[in-house]
Amino acid sequence: MENAQLKHNLTSSDHWLRLLFMVLFVMLLSVAGVVMLAAIVLQFLFAITSGSANDNLRPLGSQIASYIYQILQFLIYNTEEKPFPFADWPE
Repeated sequence: MENAQLKHNLTSSDHWLRLLFMVLFVMLLSVAGVVMLAAIVLQFLFAITSGSANDNLRPLGSQIASYIYQILQFLIYNTEEKPFPFADWPE
């Protein structure tokens, strides 16, 4: 019985398609991490030069943090909902 279930799981196109999406989202997670790092550095530079953080960068940082969270939720199987670009960008 277990061999039949394993064979079914290994031949299921759903699992392999999800793997492709997971690889895509790991790559997007890397890009989002770089963008988040840039936003962090820019915020620090604004804070050190002007005395306060840039209000225009705050929403971007919040959206990227939400996007990273959505990707991680998908990657660890907590949701089947695919993040952006298959869903709306986080507000």
